[in-house]
Formats: sequence, C-alpha cells, structure tokens
Amino acid sequence: MCRHLAYLGPPRTLHELLYAAPHSLHVQSWAPRKQRYGTVNADGFGAGWYLPDAPEPLRYRRAMPMWGDASFADAARALGSRCVVAAVRDATPGFGSDESGAQPLRAGRLLFSHNGAVADDEALAAALPPPPGVLEARGALDSAPLFGHTVRLWRRSGNLAGALADTVRRARELSEGRYNLLASDGESIAATAAGDTLYTLREPGGGVFLASEPFDDSDAWEEIPDGSVVTATREGTEAVPIDRRRQTRPTPGGDPCSASTTT
Repeated sequence: MCRHLAYLGPPRTLHELLYAAPHSLHVQSWAPRKQRYGTVNADGFGAGWYLPDAPEPLRYRRAMPMWGDASFADAARALGSRCVVAAVRDATPGFGSDESGAQPLRAGRLLFSHNGAVADDEALAAALPPPPGVLEARGALDSAPLFGHTVRLWRRSGNLAGALADTVRRARELSEGRYNLLASDGESIAATAAGDTLYTLREPGGGVFLASEPFDDSDAWEEIPDGSVVTATREGTEAVPIDRRRQTRPTPGGDPCSASTTT
C-alpha cells in the first residue's frame, strides 16, 4: 500500500530525486519491486519540498497516477531542494482516490506520509481526534488520525522520531495495521519500519535517503529492521527499536506557533 521516499542533503532537483534513477519513485508507481501489499500505486502521488525563504514546505499533489502527469515531470527539472518528501499511493479499500488523500500531508513545517493500512480506522479516528487547526487530519483516509497524532506529539516536543514511534505504539493499541510512517521538519527526516519495508542510503556527497525500497541496485542501501524507528540528519543515521524510542522533554524544532496546543 504505497511507496514513499525522503531526501536530505545538498540541493538536488526533484527530477533527479523522483524520476532519474532506474527504479525511481516514478517507476515504483507501476512496477514496485519490494511491495508486499498491492501491485500498483495508481491512486495519486505527491511531493513536498523545503526552500530557505519559505515559512513552510511547498507541495504538489494529484489524484492521478504519477506516470500520467508529464507536466510535473518537466517542471521537476527546475525545482530543487535540500529536503524532499514524496509518495505514490495505492488507496486503502473503502477510501477514495481524490487529491486530498495524496501524500505527503502538511502541518506547518511538518511533512508526513503513511505507507500501510489500518484494520479498524474508526477506532483510531475516535481515540485520536485531530489537533486544532490541522485540517488535513480530518480527511477521509485511514492515515489522517496517524498524521494528527504525530503533529500533536511533535508540537509538544520537537522530537520527530519520538512522535512517530509514540504514534505507532498508540495506533497498535487501538487496531492492527501496518504503520510505516515517514516525516520531515526540513532539518531531519525520520521513519518507522512497522509492517512493511524501509531502506536507507547515505551517499558520499552527504545526501541521505529513507525509502520504502531502493531506487537503484547500489550495495550501499541498508534495510531497516521491522519494528524500528530511524532518524537521519546531515551528520548521521540512527535506528533503534520503536519500543525504546520515547518522547523526551521539549526541544527546539517543534512548530513555534503551537506551543500552547493541548489535547
């Protein structure tokens, strides 16, 4: 159910990141190699990217298959960033394929993607109401409560990996599901391996990727063990068991406009 990717490092064009590789996210929209659930990701796609002078990341989302949008493939050659989150979607049965379901979702400087499916989405929606002002956490998709809870925890602590790990733990208390989550605040990227594949690649030039599957055949890719949460910054990559990663005391990096947010 879906493929996603995040990049952090020296500026790269979106075309380099999403189209150029032999098994790029673009190719994964119709021919994923590691996808365990579903065979094609034709229910929409999206990309979000950070610019130095923008208060929040820019974003492009469509309800159509990624392979059907030749105009974005052209525009992507002129769009560059040091940090990108992108996804192609295979919609969970019972949910529509309109543009509002295409990820990444966005709240302030946070970009978020969910690769997976929730068995009891009503249980999550009832127990994890959306935080104030986060309209996309009210969307008609099983990822919405996961997004809203991640935003709530991230706003409190600024701890991106901790927010993802705590969200997975809470979601598992409420429903069976596959909870591969991916997020960025523009300075780091973090993801969980919780029911589906996740890989990381650190390039010699300083760039780092977290992705559902490798986009090339490089031996440098490392698979993240299931049950892990991984954080990647420009300095390094750390993966620990989800059950060991807990929220810490508030640190810089959360949404500065939401310090007073409560549940």
